[in-house]
Amino acid sequence: MGLARRVERPSKYGLAAFWPAGESSVKKLYIKTYGCQMNVYDSARMADVLAPAGYALAAEPEGADLVVLNTCHIREKAAEKVYSELGRLKAQKQAAAADGRTMLIAVGGCVAQAEGAEMRRRAPFVDVVFGPQNYHDLGDMVTRAERQGPVLETEFPAQVKFDHLPRPRARGESTAFVSVQEGCDKFCTFCVVPYTRGAEYSRPVADIVAEVEVLAGDGVKEVTLLGQNVNAYHGAAPRGKAGKADEWGLGRLIRALAEVAGLARIRYTTSHPIDMDDDLIAAHGEVEALMPYLHLPVQSGSDAVLAGMNRRYRVEEYLAVVDRLRAARPDIALSSDFIVGFPGETEDDFAATLDLVRDVGYAQAYSFKYSARPGTPAADRSDQVAEDVKAERLARLQAALANLARSFNEDCVGRVMEVLFDRPGRYRGQVAGRSPYLQAVHVTPDPGGIEALQGRILPVRITEGHANSLAGRLTGAAVREARP
Repeated sequence: MGLARRVERPSKYGLAAFWPAGESSVKKLYIKTYGCQMNVYDSARMADVLAPAGYALAAEPEGADLVVLNTCHIREKAAEKVYSELGRLKAQKQAAAADGRTMLIAVGGCVAQAEGAEMRRRAPFVDVVFGPQNYHDLGDMVTRAERQGPVLETEFPAQVKFDHLPRPRARGESTAFVSVQEGCDKFCTFCVVPYTRGAEYSRPVADIVAEVEVLAGDGVKEVTLLGQNVNAYHGAAPRGKAGKADEWGLGRLIRALAEVAGLARIRYTTSHPIDMDDDLIAAHGEVEALMPYLHLPVQSGSDAVLAGMNRRYRVEEYLAVVDRLRAARPDIALSSDFIVGFPGETEDDFAATLDLVRDVGYAQAYSFKYSARPGTPAADRSDQVAEDVKAERLARLQAALANLARSFNEDCVGRVMEVLFDRPGRYRGQVAGRSPYLQAVHVTPDPGGIEALQGRILPVRITEGHANSLAGRLTGAAVREARP
């Protein structure tokens, strides 16, 4: 079901944080990113594409020469939220025109792909509408819109967009997303991804390694490999290294990336249970840089519901994968996705989901009420579950998941964890980072201040475990190391 950690609001990873806006003579670009990590990555690459045309990122849409909405179609009412935002942008565009300025509006991503023609009808003031496989042409689309009027590009192109993207720009961040695989051939009955992102495609190994080398050279310590079915990765092997296979799986790619100088941590998301092969599972126990945290969506604990979803595995098969992962890496923590109230779900089906949650003991999870997506098989089923039933079941599931997450965090108290510090904390004098298990960890530094910790991996003794985060203090060795 797309990537993990979906959000209903515009992502906090808005691109304005990556580069400051340029001088007044530079054209200002504002990108609003909705949804998953893949969209965050795509927005960054859109900025790369537009940089040669003189666009620099701005913090707000006011005063921007070009506003791009990079949309997501996973969550409920996603399209309506985009149209609501477009209504606000229309007023700003009209105000700019009254001041003698031109403000272009572009809408990309999955909502644009799914209903591009309808968007042109409902919002004719939008200058460019483009799908997620077309943004490598965004500079040309903007130029055509300036000269000729509105542009619509939502056909899947013959060429692969990654072959036409510029070299990634270094951003000075300590963490980064890297897209390695796109599209989906699974056709889960609730999901629009195969229709908006297209068929599965894996980037060549050499291209991915080169991108990660650039990022690591600029100080990135951790990369998250992205894909709608990331562990279905089967990229072309580097020239001269194919051996018996012309393609590498994700496990072998991870082993190659672990050799990149300066890179300390590797993660990947989102994985499909049926694509957890032996080599990838073994990598969890053999590659030190591969973090002991895995997002492994199950969606339901009922075999009947899983069959209706076309997930292609039974509960016992999913649990067997979990057992193999824990045998390879005993300290691994798991997160998951759950859909509550899928058509035909009975109370017994839901009870089976609660049983699975208790059996696995997830450290974190994301759960949602089923919402129909037009054009998907599940949307046409006659046995839809009532909204009040879905809401009640979701509340019970989320309570169970929250208890597990809090227990996992509380069990970390007293442990020393390596934390990658990557941002200021919520409170003055506080710095935040991520544990190997992707938990937010907050520390109030003693010597050196925040600047001494940013971008560094240091040992932290955990002193508090909360519902969604940890607190801790630098160990004695880390304190000495952090001194300026």
